[in-house]
Amino acid sequence: MAVADDRLARILIVDDEPTITEFLEMGLRFEGFEVHTVASGTEALVAAARLRPDLVILDIMLPGLNGIEVCRRLRAQGDVSIILLTARDSLDDRVEGLDSGADDYLAKPFRLKELLARVRAALRRRGFSPVGRLVWGQLSLNRETREVQNADQLVQLRPREFEILELLLLHPRQVLSRETIFNRIWGYDSDAGSSVVEVHISCLRDKLGDTDRRVIETIRGVGYRLGTPSA
Repeated sequence: MAVADDRLARILIVDDEPTITEFLEMGLRFEGFEVHTVASGTEALVAAARLRPDLVILDIMLPGLNGIEVCRRLRAQGDVSIILLTARDSLDDRVEGLDSGADDYLAKPFRLKELLARVRAALRRRGFSPVGRLVWGQLSLNRETREVQNADQLVQLRPREFEILELLLLHPRQVLSRETIFNRIWGYDSDAGSSVVEVHISCLRDKLGDTDRRVIETIRGVGYRLGTPSA
């Protein structure tokens, strides 16, 4: 990750469906969070005591202890943020989940972008300050104010351009494929064509004055990554 002043928020995912766990873990790591996973309620209590997570994403339907009981025990043990996930979305289910001590409740299926927004909101309510400033050479991005500076010059970016740059700064040494960028920024179910990534990268380069493509490098046949930071 690019230089940042604050520690990463620590998130514990509790779900016994491997596909969902992998999906959430990948998405949260891409956002710059420290992520740990377990598959049962009993493991969740042990992991929470050991890791002291800032937030727990907790599925209700778990083997052994269900998520409602785990939520109650976690709440009794400390002031951790808890987001419940469930396939059930009746009013009674939501009330039971919130009454058990959860901060938020999200029904499956859900969009990753919505979950990430709820994660950030829950952490802010608990007073946790996420990594706010990413720096790579002379390039600086403030995630809180959404300001970007390049060599001390303020750069005005559109929302998608900002999100692409933020994603690259979170993974500066990693080559991100066009598909990865598209799925993370526009979403898997977007109707936008894949060429939208190239268009936004081109606009982003223009605004950064990256005429020689040294800030954002193209890795032919693969995707994009940040170039070696300038002094």
